[in-house]
Amino acid sequence: MSEPMPPLLSVLSGQTLKTPPVWFMRQAGRHLPEYRELRATTPDFLSFCLNPEKAAEATLQPVRRYGMDGAILFSDILVIPMALGQDVRFEAGEGPILGDLPPMALMADKAGSAGAYLAKVGETLKILRSELPKETTLIGFCGGPWTVMTYMLNGRKAHDRSLIRSFVYEQPELVSQLLDVVIEASAQYLLMQAQSGAQVLKIFESWAEGFPDPLFAQLVIEPHKRLIARVRELGVNLPVIGFPRGAEACSLQYAQAVDIQAQALGTATPLELGQALQKIRPIQGALDPVVLRSGGKALDAAIDRLLEAWGQGPYIFNLGHGIFPDTPIAHVEQTLKRIRG
Repeated sequence: MSEPMPPLLSVLSGQTLKTPPVWFMRQAGRHLPEYRELRATTPDFLSFCLNPEKAAEATLQPVRRYGMDGAILFSDILVIPMALGQDVRFEAGEGPILGDLPPMALMADKAGSAGAYLAKVGETLKILRSELPKETTLIGFCGGPWTVMTYMLNGRKAHDRSLIRSFVYEQPELVSQLLDVVIEASAQYLLMQAQSGAQVLKIFESWAEGFPDPLFAQLVIEPHKRLIARVRELGVNLPVIGFPRGAEACSLQYAQAVDIQAQALGTATPLELGQALQKIRPIQGALDPVVLRSGGKALDAAIDRLLEAWGQGPYIFNLGHGIFPDTPIAHVEQTLKRIRG
């Protein structure tokens, strides 16, 4: 007799479960005292991410504490610029700072070996597959091509998305060439993750909001289609979750165009829109991390609304954005008790 499919994978196959599987974006992180203690052992953040034993431990911590149905690889989307030869560092109080963009020819040469360059991430995944409970699904990920490009082109001003839109209008050839490179590097990275034990892959397009027509199709939909097609061409058949964060107005357009197995939804998603998307494929999200931090009756009511609206179809319970560092552990426990009964 074959073993039952883990809950999260069951939903990704299109099943509706009485109790939806649960995991939270940024569930491994600063809201956990055990994470803060572990993180303090390595001052440099990227070095921490690329330490297989420590990254695996960070990934396992919320699974041990909460019994989450999904364990997402502890890493960062900016390992791709590193693999392409760009200097990346994190400064306290400033976030990521990237150096000058390397020559395009050099990055194109490096794109095909991005998976090999990031082999330590693969080691993390192998540790996790050996230590995670069988019912816990291991999730790998990469940043969306547009989001990764935003950091690569903006350097010290990585969070000013208006600057990179200027590149789109003023240097379209540069943007097109860089997209090609980032897509290939990301595909090779996801291939390595699949070969190392990931069971699901997620594309985090963190800066998907605010596009005028037709830029959303050009810079989000088409790159995602190309990335997934390339991953499939490389022989990877794992389910893929797409997350165009903040793009609620274009969610249906995205769902109809991109060959993903589930769509993650942000906090601003109307319940009716989620129901419409759920008719196309499974959905994930979209609890407000602010109400999770607040707790109490407001949290219970928010959970109940989502379960009532989306629990009758294939649904993975999650946040619409990452968990805040000052979120009380008791509120996460409250959420899990409310969902699981």
